Amino acid sequence: MFDTDVLIVGAGPVGSAAAVELSRRGVRCRIVDKLAVPPQYAKAVGIQPRTLELFESMGVLRDILDAAIRLHGQLVFINGVEAERLDLTLPPDVPFGFIGIPQYETERILWQRLESTGTRIERGTELVGFTQDEDGVDAVLTGPDGEHTVRARYVVGCDGAHSTVRKALGLTFEGAAFAEQYMLGDVELDWAQPRGFGVRAMHQTDGVTDDVLVCIPLPGRNRYRVSMRVPAELETAATGGVQHGIGSGPGPELSDIQAVLDRLAPEPTTASHLRWSSMFRISHRIVDSYCRGRVFVAGDAAHIHPPTGAQGMNTGIQDAHNLAWKLALAVAGTAAPELLASYDTERRPVGEEVVGRTVRDAREGIGAGETDADYVLRREAQLLIDYRDSPIVTPSAAGSPTPTAGSRAPDATGLTREAVTSPFRLFTLLAGPDHTVLAYVDASCDESALDEIEGCVDMTREVTGGRLDTYLIAAPEARVRPTNVPVIRDRDGDFARMYHAGPRALYVVRPDGYLGYAGFPASRDDFIHYFESTFGPAPATRSA
Repeated sequence: MFDTDVLIVGAGPVGSAAAVELSRRGVRCRIVDKLAVPPQYAKAVGIQPRTLELFESMGVLRDILDAAIRLHGQLVFINGVEAERLDLTLPPDVPFGFIGIPQYETERILWQRLESTGTRIERGTELVGFTQDEDGVDAVLTGPDGEHTVRARYVVGCDGAHSTVRKALGLTFEGAAFAEQYMLGDVELDWAQPRGFGVRAMHQTDGVTDDVLVCIPLPGRNRYRVSMRVPAELETAATGGVQHGIGSGPGPELSDIQAVLDRLAPEPTTASHLRWSSMFRISHRIVDSYCRGRVFVAGDAAHIHPPTGAQGMNTGIQDAHNLAWKLALAVAGTAAPELLASYDTERRPVGEEVVGRTVRDAREGIGAGETDADYVLRREAQLLIDYRDSPIVTPSAAGSPTPTAGSRAPDATGLTREAVTSPFRLFTLLAGPDHTVLAYVDASCDESALDEIEGCVDMTREVTGGRLDTYLIAAPEARVRPTNVPVIRDRDGDFARMYHAGPRALYVVRPDGYLGYAGFPASRDDFIHYFESTFGPAPATRSA
């Protein structure tokens, strides 16, 4: 009846991430892209620490880091004088830092991972329309072999700012555009600025910025992506031909970029080896809904905004990650009725916040007027996103210690287990495609505590159809009898510190790394309620 379970439109980083997450869960998917040849220019260049956590679970982290440069911070110059130095060093509880990598490299690595699952991208194939009913979607595609119709259970539109999927759904895309035009280039600069630091150089008159240059480091010798406002003589020629987003051209010449560097660079420098350049506008828009029926939008198809702080691609990849595990359960027939609707409930508020914040940051600078540097850094790293108001999250009791349900599950170090000779991180246990239950016991652990934990695990395995990983996290002094739950020792007490864990605490980590439930101590009814809100009632209840 169905040609595929999920049809993904658009093979950029968002669509590719969605396809990887679906394929590694055994979901049949097709991914199409209207471009016959993928672009080879550096659109999005920044990867946030939170996205690196997702890349670790997806199995692409090593390749991403191999192709990247560590971003250490940003130097801000005003009228040629250093005014600020932003340090991007995160505290030790965060496993990864900020990196720079051209978007085409991120895409290449995701495509290779996707091919390893047996799924290939159908290039030169475009979606021209679709209709949907209660059971599926009929999508009309046109490509090298002509026009044909594909029957899919679901469709995901990851087809960019000018999304065909969004337009066909009739979603509104409200917002506005900046009046200014911008240009950028991928060049090498022969200056002595410290490696791994971005440069933001501004000219101000009476405290008002009237000229700006931003240089973002890229892998390679003195390679940067430089962006600046379009000078008047070029803006006139470009009027009407420049749209939102970075494209393949037409762009400025090397001499145009050099003129801005001569005017604003903090030291004399010569630009060379222009790989690519572009002119672009900045818009800020967001859809009124991330889904209708069996069709969803993600990434730039759902939200566009200024590139300040490298939030766009990262937000889109996290859209895809949030949606994919829910689609996988729906395809398997094990999802609660409202699970897919939670994609819009959880992700659209994130998109709204990012759009609003990046517009402010583009005008005033990142963190302008804020005094808590640690908060700003974690927010820009996308580590503070939470879903505490989600209908599929079971709220923690009032006054519960952090982390509470809906927040990102933190990492912990110094864990040990039998047959492993070195300590390891908690995140290595969370890399699987399913939910993970973490039960904590300390020196007060007794037979009844273990019996209760084993009973909860057995019941949730029934509710989830076995889509569950479970671990008993034991304090160093806890005496644990043989149990059917794998035992992990919290050798250094880092898990207890990061999770404020006490006797009989219980945590459920969703496949996207967020806590669906956190009990201090656990409530059996609330624990089961979480799983039923995600998977539906237990089989015995369904058949009753």
